[in-house]
Amino acid sequence: MSQSALVVRDVGWDHPDAVSLRERMGVEMAAVYADRDLPAGPLGVDDETVVWTGLALTGDGSAAGHAALRTLDAAVELKRMYVDPAHRGIGVAQALLEAAHAAARRLGHRRVLLQTGDRQPGAVRVYERAGYHRVPIFAPYEPITFSICMELVLPA
Repeated sequence: MSQSALVVRDVGWDHPDAVSLRERMGVEMAAVYADRDLPAGPLGVDDETVVWTGLALTGDGSAAGHAALRTLDAAVELKRMYVDPAHRGIGVAQALLEAAHAAARRLGHRRVLLQTGDRQPGAVRVYERAGYHRVPIFAPYEPITFSICMELVLPA
């Protein structure tokens, strides 16, 4: 499938496909970090702090990926970026990032932060290719010492 067959739609945080993708992400990350102590809870992400949710859909309407933004001080934070394993390698992550960056601009933000983990080198590569660079671990992720935090300043 080509990236042109993908579309990212703005949806509500509670959209059933968005909820399903976040649940699958939770299962996958629990397995990846099973031997690590993680703080309980979603670290500040809920339907009250999210300002945008995007759902990547394939040409046949299948939900392929999810991303959200929440406000964080003078920036937005990319949250719950996830591509379904069956749809990896076809441009879903890039499409979601482009949509998230466009949403950040619409919301009046030029600075996008994110947090990922040290066992997700593929995600780190995706973010680095998109222009993100590493920054110190920011709140509320300080207890997660294996966090990798990144930032992108969007062009004006």
